[in-house]
Amino acid sequence: MPARPAPTTGDAGPSRRERRSLLRDPAFLRLWSGTTASGLATWALPFVLGLAVLHGTITAVDLGALLAARTVGFLAAVPVAGVLADRHSRRSVVLWSGLAGAVALPVTALALDRSTPLTALACAVAGAGQGACRPAFQALAAEVVDEAHRQRANAALSLAVRVTALAGPSLTTLAALVLGDRALLLCVGLLWVVAALVPGGGARAGGGGTVPRGRPTRTGLLEEFAEGVREARRHPWFLAGLAALTAVIATGYSATGVALPLVSRDEYGSGAVLAGATTAYTAGALLGALLIARRRPRTQGWAALAGLAAYGFAPLSLMTHVHPIAVMTAYALAGLGIEWFNVPWFTATQREVAPDKLARVSSLDFLLSYGLAPAGLALIAPAIDAFGTGRVLAACAAVCFAAPALAALVPGTRHFSGRATRPSPSGPPTGSPT
Repeated sequence: MPARPAPTTGDAGPSRRERRSLLRDPAFLRLWSGTTASGLATWALPFVLGLAVLHGTITAVDLGALLAARTVGFLAAVPVAGVLADRHSRRSVVLWSGLAGAVALPVTALALDRSTPLTALACAVAGAGQGACRPAFQALAAEVVDEAHRQRANAALSLAVRVTALAGPSLTTLAALVLGDRALLLCVGLLWVVAALVPGGGARAGGGGTVPRGRPTRTGLLEEFAEGVREARRHPWFLAGLAALTAVIATGYSATGVALPLVSRDEYGSGAVLAGATTAYTAGALLGALLIARRRPRTQGWAALAGLAAYGFAPLSLMTHVHPIAVMTAYALAGLGIEWFNVPWFTATQREVAPDKLARVSSLDFLLSYGLAPAGLALIAPAIDAFGTGRVLAACAAVCFAAPALAALVPGTRHFSGRATRPSPSGPPTGSPT
């Protein structure tokens, strides 16, 4: 093990001066506001559509079709947006993706119980806006925030998402009693307006300089996305971490989405365990984001992968009839661990990847990790019918524990860096424009 370097702001947490500079940075606050608005809008659409089913506005079959259309739009837009965000201004991609969501939501509200095909088309456009903004925001954060502050910035963005998930259902349900489904959809559209218009442009890339925009000759979208894939392949730690993340989301997340409601109903006789575990997961994620904002583990990559492996406790807790508190504790650990992974993962990607390919590499991240989640959700219910709940949950837990452990064996994962020594929080980025 290499000797630990002298304490820096990265080891003991950011200084008071650094905290002030981040919180008083108008560019970051605008980015934070826009990202928070887009995250809230992304979360709110399926929830509001679910309320529409409860109110009899649409049927459960309609809901499935609308959510499928949204997912298709999301997956189709992510790789295209990654290319466009590297080819053009990231700020422009955020603007147009937010405006796409803002236009789609009023159409969804008007067509909700009148035309399912039109509503599905609007949901697909909204999903495209959601997918397009993800890699653009990720790359824009690297331009707006310098490297020394980036981990805290990513933690602050994650905190906003988690607070939204914790408070959103109650606030939305209360608003539905006053406004109704269509008015709620219009409010979601206004959130997309905020996401589109509030963030400003970035002047930095990787802590200094600007990302080159113009190219003498431009190749097609497919070839430019392939350049992003080649950039990702230059970082073995990234491929290993992405494979582990994808495996955990496709199994552990599926256990949360499908098996947890079944176990809560069949083993515990109510939805209390479902509600408690979901709340505990979000609370754990909040705590995880707070902790990782202030601490830099000595071997940050391995610590992040250990946090990712903690998701295995979630399916493990559902295998036998344990006390509900044990289930909630397991989900709190899973939530804490996922943020202990997410924040260093995003920060390392912003630091290590060549700035002019960052959006494309980020789009590959979202495309695989989130894109394969629906496949896991679709397969786990038939697997439970075929093999039984216990065996499927055991397999999910095994994957969640094993995938990060295997990833930790890949060179570079110790610090999420291609460099042999631990990267300095304030040092220059490894990637350089090509």
